[in-house]
Amino acid sequence: MNALLSRITIDPAQCGGRPCIRGMRIRVVDVLDLLAQGLTAQEVLEELPDLEQEDILASLQFAARRLDHPVLAA
Repeated sequence: MNALLSRITIDPAQCGGRPCIRGMRIRVVDVLDLLAQGLTAQEVLEELPDLEQEDILASLQFAARRLDHPVLAA
């Protein structure tokens, strides 16, 4: 497994089983939402001080891999 992706944890007992950062209650989607709102990586780190730069990169990589799946055309 990629070292960055090992920062993403999924625990059915935490945050409804949604992907989180390093076992914390910071969801991947929370990080992505802040970036989508136009915050820079530095601003995200200021908003969520428990995060590290690698957590932001892991969130982006996780999302990219989730979206990169084959689509079968009928």
